[in-house]
Amino acid sequence: MGCRAYCSLVLLGLAVGVLLSTAQAQAQAQAQAQAMGINWGTRATHPLPPDITVRLLQDNGFAKVKLFEADDLALRALGRSGIQVMLGIPNEYLVPLASSVRVAEQWVMQNVSYYISKFGVDIRYVAVGNEPFLKTYKSLYQQTTFPALQNIQAALIKAGLGRQVHATVPLNADVYETSTGVPSGGDFRADIRDLMISIVGFLQNNGAPVAINIYPFLSLYADPHFPIDYAFFGGGAAPVVDGSVTYTNVFEANYDTLIWALEKNGFGSMNVIVGEIGWPTDGDPNANLEYAGRFNQGLIDRITRGMGTPKRPTPPEIYIFALIDEDAKSIQPGNFERHWGLLYYDGTVKYPLTLENGQNLTGAVGVKYLDRQWCVLAPEASIADPNIPGAVDYACQYSDCTSLSYGSSCSGLDARSNVSYAFNQFYQTANQQKGACMFSNLSVITQTDPSQGTCRFEIMIDTGRHELTSNTDRAVARASAVVGIWSVLAAVGLAAINL
Repeated sequence: MGCRAYCSLVLLGLAVGVLLSTAQAQAQAQAQAQAMGINWGTRATHPLPPDITVRLLQDNGFAKVKLFEADDLALRALGRSGIQVMLGIPNEYLVPLASSVRVAEQWVMQNVSYYISKFGVDIRYVAVGNEPFLKTYKSLYQQTTFPALQNIQAALIKAGLGRQVHATVPLNADVYETSTGVPSGGDFRADIRDLMISIVGFLQNNGAPVAINIYPFLSLYADPHFPIDYAFFGGGAAPVVDGSVTYTNVFEANYDTLIWALEKNGFGSMNVIVGEIGWPTDGDPNANLEYAGRFNQGLIDRITRGMGTPKRPTPPEIYIFALIDEDAKSIQPGNFERHWGLLYYDGTVKYPLTLENGQNLTGAVGVKYLDRQWCVLAPEASIADPNIPGAVDYACQYSDCTSLSYGSSCSGLDARSNVSYAFNQFYQTANQQKGACMFSNLSVITQTDPSQGTCRFEIMIDTGRHELTSNTDRAVARASAVVGIWSVLAAVGLAAINL
């Protein structure tokens, strides 16, 4: 074979190889762009160890995760994991970040550049604040959010990360509204309209998306007359007609209201991601395993099929809320706030789910627990004992008793079991410490599991048996705070109720 013919074949082979590689890379990039994300909250008294959590994410095919703060151990565990990260900044940081670009530069250096360069964390977004324009905040963060966003973006650019990491602001769906009751009437809320236009314009100029949190559960929670089927994706609800478009679920209607608001203000092609969406399993009559399974399976099926909405057929990037329960989270919005996880606090599966990759949701592996024992009301104790109400109130003040609330998983317990549940929650939260089951001599430790029906009497994770991966100041501070709380309780509180 002559050189001309041979060289032509070689060049053809190289060209085909390049085309195949390019196609594969594009397919991988597209798959990653559409991959399902999830929120990982860390407000727990006994957090699931970060290394186990990252393996849990990998085992279930979650390629993207959102953290609400720069948790050192979580970020280290995510290093070189193949998981993309959205890193949150709590609202309490907005004031200092807005006051000085130097503060923002320091934050980026310590929490973004450091983890990217030293641990290989794939940080893609910085989420500045968390729903800062909620109506309930009464304009508290309206003066600081945009300057903080601008300073973080400037700091990312200065650090050489402007193309790799994008700054955005996670927004609640109450930043827009409709004047007509249907999506086409959508516009930004009047009191923040100018501010929203400025922020969205800034995001667009810097190649960053609008991040919106949409919670159909909250529509049901806020309005007892809300049509329940409209909160789900089954298509069985009475439709809402908007011109030639018909909506059979509130997610699509809510999302398209935002798209209309963006379009009306000159941002018709603006990229939008859904930063939070999910359904809780406890703490309210409508927060239960059945409804959560129905909603989240319907959501995952939409993601799997690549479904968009009538106004925008292209599917958005979606982060499910949330991976695991958080028993130390604020319950100001409602008792359900501690129960959004697809999995319980320890990474065990709550209900069956078929994920985007076709596999079933699987639980965490390698979790170590405290001893198999529970604190319950003593058999000989009288339920009429006058010390019981104060003891129960005290136990629930320092532990999570939200499952006892009306319509929740433990609301059907009888009076004695109700007291036992409260005692056990305190005992477990206190790491089964000696003296933590001494409620005025009303309690006793048992090795017989008192769980019944839908009510789980927990045994907490033994965080002391899980090897920590670092000894940073933040990890030490968190551990010291927990130890300090229980030291105070042992010295003051427990003595006060041990009459």
